[in-house]
Amino acid sequence: MNVDMKSEPPLVSCCGSVAGDALTDDQAHDLAAALKVLADPVRLRLVSIIATSPNGEVCACDLPDSLERSQPTVSHHLSMLVNAGVLEREQRGKWAWFRLRHERLDELGAVLSSPTRTTDTSGPRP
Repeated sequence: MNVDMKSEPPLVSCCGSVAGDALTDDQAHDLAAALKVLADPVRLRLVSIIATSPNGEVCACDLPDSLERSQPTVSHHLSMLVNAGVLEREQRGKWAWFRLRHERLDELGAVLSSPTRTTDTSGPRP
């Protein structure tokens, strides 16, 4: 009698589907790439500087001094954030201006928050 040791019984879920509205493989790769871009202290500082600017945008000319980094280094980090869809760039004459793409940041935030989580901070839940 020849027994095929490679065949395994099909997996049976004990509690139903666990996938629900989980990310697809493509969505997971896209979001992981964006999160990787954000996983850098200089880029996080850039996002923070732009997010807290009074008019919601910052000229590239002001960033090297704010970050104590060279202009080419800052430009490199800004390009990565633009390519990841986190920032939007607008050329105005000689200077580039940057602002957040809130819809992209909302996408990233939605993945990291539970769909059952509420924004009620009035106290502990029973």
